[in-house]
Amino acid sequence: MKKFVPALAAAALFAVPAAAQAQAFVQAETGLDSISFGGESDEGVSYGVSAGYDMPLSNGLFVGIQGTVADSTTKECASLGEERACIKTGRDLAAVVRLGTQVGDRSKLYVLGGYTNARLRATYTDGVDSYGEGANGDGFRLGAGAQYDLSDRLFVKAEYRYSNYESDFSRHNAIIALGAKF
Repeated sequence: MKKFVPALAAAALFAVPAAAQAQAFVQAETGLDSISFGGESDEGVSYGVSAGYDMPLSNGLFVGIQGTVADSTTKECASLGEERACIKTGRDLAAVVRLGTQVGDRSKLYVLGGYTNARLRATYTDGVDSYGEGANGDGFRLGAGAQYDLSDRLFVKAEYRYSNYESDFSRHNAIIALGAKF
């Protein structure tokens, strides 16, 4: 125990400078949402919020985590007489790791990868009765982006995301964001 306490104190002292350079952020985002489900595809608008934390490594590299809660207007319907069937994307949750590099004083380039979970909702009406069912799809997300600092606290971001879920469901997002660093 006598050797453990000094080692723990030394580790804490070395961690403080790195943590002092780390930066939390939050952003509002919107962009194109292009889905593919069972061979059919459609587009809509994605919108949401993300929050994360970037930690500098060395030589301008950084690693970070980011969580996203988003929704979308993407909806596809088919009608025949009074019958109508629709499928709509619902909320999209994601947790990713970002790895990137500082480019100049104000820009970052990065790649990302992680977990995503999206909701799909199918509805059907025969003109008299309506039926609906929702399902969640688990999957992975890959992407890349660029971030530009407008000031010490504000930034803009452009990001591409590819998500692949269960049951032949995938999506492509082209996102722009405005964020604040803390």
